[in-house]
Amino acid sequence: MEYRHLGKSGLKVSALSLGAWVTMGSQIGEDVASECMHAARDAGVNFFDNAEAYGGGKAETVMGHVLKKSGWKRSSYVVSTKVFWGGDGPNDKGLSHKHVIEGVHAALDRLQLTYVDLCFCHRPDPETPIEETVRAMDVLVRQGKIFYWGTSEWSAAEIMRAHGVAKENGLTPPVMEQPQYNMLTRRRFEIEYAPIFKELGYGATIWSPLASGVLTGKYNDGIPKGSRLDLENMKWLAEMVLDQDRIARVKNLAPIASVVGCTLAQLALAWCLKNPNVSSVITGASRREQVEENMKAIDVAKHLDKNAMARIEEILGNAPTADG
Repeated sequence: MEYRHLGKSGLKVSALSLGAWVTMGSQIGEDVASECMHAARDAGVNFFDNAEAYGGGKAETVMGHVLKKSGWKRSSYVVSTKVFWGGDGPNDKGLSHKHVIEGVHAALDRLQLTYVDLCFCHRPDPETPIEETVRAMDVLVRQGKIFYWGTSEWSAAEIMRAHGVAKENGLTPPVMEQPQYNMLTRRRFEIEYAPIFKELGYGATIWSPLASGVLTGKYNDGIPKGSRLDLENMKWLAEMVLDQDRIARVKNLAPIASVVGCTLAQLALAWCLKNPNVSSVITGASRREQVEENMKAIDVAKHLDKNAMARIEEILGNAPTADG
């Protein structure tokens, strides 16, 4: 496993990590989650990603039970949570001081931890002043409930504003972003966020590196029964990510994967790993074998030379530019 600094911070996270979205507490229970987390741990993963919204809190409960039983030294792993969608009450969502504080405390209870290493503001909150959110995060850092805080799917302008507020008032600034980034979704990460990587030294823990499974090739001939996009509560996602242009690109990537000697999924993960602004690629899995296969992307990335990357770029044909 390779370990990378979370931006300019001193914290090191595994280049590949394991997340709980749509799996733990939803698709899989504690037994399978334990198998997946232990397989990841065996491969050198030290970062496990979660959020209060995942499975309505059940994902954190499942992960917390696994961590409690694991016997792993607390300093040997990094855990994240995200706050924004905490419940149905008027103050159980958003980034108000009240919900940020209460949301993190509730997450800690579910995870059975005294602190989380990383806490993300899961989305920007137009109804709460950024100053209020920054101060709430600073309180949690000073209390030792979180060690680092950051954002998820914020605009570069909002991130700059939050960083400015922190610096102006002697508060703890955000240090990381969790955006979607993959072969098919690139513009925000590569263009809009370029200044926050360069000027702020921001770290990035990216989600959906396989474009919700599209980049594995399993949807090339339709939606298989029992797959994630076949689930009733994932119909909205299927409509969003599946189109013929995307599928055509994935099919054209297959010869590259064959030459490199890897699966399409491993190729897609390795491609993300090649970006120096990526601190960690968050993977998901519903069984141990998926974890073991995904972890091999570390070695695949070492074999993606300039020629291979150029060929991939030709096939994708979607490199973003500052002009469009």
